[in-house]
Amino acid sequence: MRIIITGGGTAGHINPGIAIAKHIESKKPDSDILFLGTEKGLEKDLVPREGFKIQFIKARGFTRKISLDIFLTFRDMISGYLEAKKIIKAFKPDILVGTGGYVCLPAVLAASRLKIPTLIHEANSFPGVANRILGRLVDAVAISFRDTEKYFKGARRVIFTGNPVREEIISTSKSDVRNIEGIDKGIPLVLVFGGSRGAQRINEAIVEIVKLNSGNLPYNMVFATGQNQYDLIIKRLEDSGLALGQLKNIKIVPYIFDMAKYMAAADLVISRAGAITISEITAIGLPSILIPFPYATENHQEFNARTLEKQGAAIVLLEKDLSAEILSQQITSLVNNKEQLVRMSKNARKMGILDASEKIGEVIEELRVK
Repeated sequence: MRIIITGGGTAGHINPGIAIAKHIESKKPDSDILFLGTEKGLEKDLVPREGFKIQFIKARGFTRKISLDIFLTFRDMISGYLEAKKIIKAFKPDILVGTGGYVCLPAVLAASRLKIPTLIHEANSFPGVANRILGRLVDAVAISFRDTEKYFKGARRVIFTGNPVREEIISTSKSDVRNIEGIDKGIPLVLVFGGSRGAQRINEAIVEIVKLNSGNLPYNMVFATGQNQYDLIIKRLEDSGLALGQLKNIKIVPYIFDMAKYMAAADLVISRAGAITISEITAIGLPSILIPFPYATENHQEFNARTLEKQGAAIVLLEKDLSAEILSQQITSLVNNKEQLVRMSKNARKMGILDASEKIGEVIEELRVK
């Protein structure tokens, strides 16, 4: 099988594509898989790390304001379309799969015009602009939330699959990975991340918690700041007299590439409520404190978070109510209550969808043999 997977910008668009690629590779080891992305997105790092080929085209996000950016967007989209068309003609894929992000628009359009079977996957409850445009053009749309189908009324075919979760997320066990450097095995581990670009308000609250505890937390913490905010976070701690070498039980990194290891080791996660994060923490049954991004389209992150809260799998803390004191109290209360963590873990695991990659793989197979 020859397949092109396109998706980019953030890990939430890239990781589903990687999960799909690994599933195809496991079923058909002789498959030839190529990723299409942009040089500005995180895919330029994540995809090669997973051993897959990637080529780059131009693409730019839409702006809602009338400005020069509109013309730059259309210029890059036209360039990206022509670049994608050239790559597709040379690679001759059996199918092209889009997993989100603006790079999908020129790539899927080019494949559609070349009569290549196309499938897009929508990770969120409310589709992004690119996928709403493409929904009427592709051969099939895979969705992760049943309610999302209403946004694809003009689509030829809509299939509920859930979000693909990378196999290593599911298969890595706590006993395999609790030997993380600098982590005390005898106390709980709290994993904090705000997505590939970080989350400023969460980062600020964590910095204040570290300062409140004079850099000596009563639990372990692995804190991923986001690549763009790491230097600022370190400077703020140093300005308050807390150098990295003085911190106890705290590991601060810009980004976690080996997320499977850290999720498996964690007792509690603090994060935004993006669709991929929700899929991964429910797949492995990880208790969470979710702080939805308040400006997400249609407020879909709060919708995601409330779904877990209703099932007793998570505690939801809105950003407007976020403070270091409140977050610290929530963390301390949970890590000191093993029975509640166990209940939350069981409730989260009941919600997990583990066969999304397999379902999407079946659709890919159906489309390519038509």
